Amino acid sequence: KSVEMHHEALQEAVPGDNVGFNVKNVSVKELRRGFVAGDSKASPPKATQDFTAQVIVLNHPGQISNGYTPVLDCHTAHIACKFAEIKE
Repeated sequence: KSVEMHHEALQEAVPGDNVGFNVKNVSVKELRRGFVAGDSKASPPKATQDFTAQVIVLNHPGQISNGYTPVLDCHTAHIACKFAEIKE
């Protein structure tokens, strides 16, 4: 039905945009922060067990090594993860 960013209507959103949107026949009660939306026919979102990332660590008091389990913040998602392998 509609897409908005910072209370302004958009014709479309692109990857990286933090938007709000309404979908016909979907109640706001069915949705939770961090849910992913995508094109279910052309390129549906897929779950993953691991990924490679470049990480910036701010204000960490100790040494970080393989097995470290920080909380990851990515856009509006806030989830625990585990460093399987640190590549230098």
